[in-house]
Amino acid sequence: MRSMIGLLTILFTVCLSVRAYADGPLESQAPPMLSGAWVPADSRSIDFASLPRIASEHVIVSDVRPIGGDATKVNKTQGGVNQHNYLIFYQNLFWIMWSDGPGVEDRVGQRVKYATSRDGLEWSAPEYLTPEPPGSGVGTEFYGTRSEKGFRWIARGFWKRGDELYALASLDEAAGFFGPSLALRAFRLDEKAHTWTDEGVIADDCINNFPPEQLPNGQWMMSRRAHDYKKTGVHFLVGGTESIRTWESFPVLGSNSELTAEEPLWWVLPDHRLLAIFRDNRRSGFVYRSFSSDNGRTWSTPEQTNFPDATSKLHGFRLRDGRYVLVSNANPKKRDPLTIALSSDGVTFTQLGYLVGERHVDYPHVMEHEGCLYVAFAGGKQTVEVLRVQIEEMTKILDQAQPLVR
Repeated sequence: MRSMIGLLTILFTVCLSVRAYADGPLESQAPPMLSGAWVPADSRSIDFASLPRIASEHVIVSDVRPIGGDATKVNKTQGGVNQHNYLIFYQNLFWIMWSDGPGVEDRVGQRVKYATSRDGLEWSAPEYLTPEPPGSGVGTEFYGTRSEKGFRWIARGFWKRGDELYALASLDEAAGFFGPSLALRAFRLDEKAHTWTDEGVIADDCINNFPPEQLPNGQWMMSRRAHDYKKTGVHFLVGGTESIRTWESFPVLGSNSELTAEEPLWWVLPDHRLLAIFRDNRRSGFVYRSFSSDNGRTWSTPEQTNFPDATSKLHGFRLRDGRYVLVSNANPKKRDPLTIALSSDGVTFTQLGYLVGERHVDYPHVMEHEGCLYVAFAGGKQTVEVLRVQIEEMTKILDQAQPLVR
C-alpha cells in the first residue's frame, strides 16, 4: 500500500511538473518587456509622436507608387507592391531583397527582386531574383488577382551558411494565407555569374519569417508557419547542419489559443535561453513572449507583455556591444511611426525612440555594420526604403531624452 501511495505521489508530482513546464510558471515571473519611470501604467498611452527623434540618413531603393506620387528615386513603375524587406552584408556588398508584384499585396504573379550597394545608400537598379511563378506570369489569366488558380513568390530573407549565400522565398497559391502547396525554396548565389541558382524546396508546407540563425549548440533555427497555421499554430524548425533540407519541427503550444500568433522573432539571451516574440492578430495591442531552455525544442506558453504593438511585423537582434535592439510599429493605433527600442538583457527594454513616420511605414529588417544600423522598411507597402543610423549617436539621443506620455 505504501509503495502504491508513494508511486501515486510521484506520478502526481510529475504531472504537476509537466503542467508547470507547459504553462511556463517560471517565465510568467519574468520582468515586464517595457520598463522605466517614463512608461505609463498603460504603455499604449505613450505619446509616440513625441518620442526622441533618432537621426538617420535615408534613401528609397525602389518605388512602385502610381505616377504622380511623392517619389524621390528612380525605378518608378505604374503601381504594385514593394514589401517584405531583408538585408545582409556579404562579400563587401550590401544586399537587399523584397516582394514585388502587381497590386497590393501578394497577388498572382508576384516575384522577388534584389539590389546591391557598396555603402548601403547608393543602390543598383533592381533585378529579379525568382522566375515567374508557375503559369502565373504577366499576361496569364489570373495575373494580378487573388486566386487559388495562380501562384506567387514571397521574399523570405538571406541565409549565409558557411561560404554560401542563399536567398529564401516561399511559393504558394495566391488566394489567401497560405495555399496548400506552400513550400520554402532556396536560391544559391553564383558569385562569378552574379546569378541565383534554384536549389529547390528546403522545407515543405513552410513559410519562415526571418532566415535561419545559429543556436548556441551550432544548429540553425527559423520559424515555421504551415498553410493551416491558424489551426496548428507557430512552429520552429531546428537543424540545417547536415544539409539545407534537414529540419525538425517543434510547436509553440498555445500560439493558436492564447493569441493568434503571426510573424515570430527570436534571439538568444545571455544565459543561452531563447526568447521569442509574436505579433498578435487578435489585435490585443501588445506583443506576446515565450521562452525556451532547450534550444527551441519546447517553449513556455506565450504570454501577453506590456510592449505595445500595431499588429505589425517587427525585427530585432543582439548588437555587438551586447545590447538588444527591436524595431517595430509600437503605436497600437496605426503603423506610424517606426520605433526603435533598446535593452541591456534582451528581456526588458528601457529606451524607445522614433525612427521614421508621419505616414504608413512597416515591415522592418535591421542589421549592424561598422558602427551603424541599417533599417530596411516599406512605405505604404509600395516603396523599399533604407535608413542608416549611427549607433553611438542614437545612444546619446536616447540617454539624454525620455518619451513623453499623454
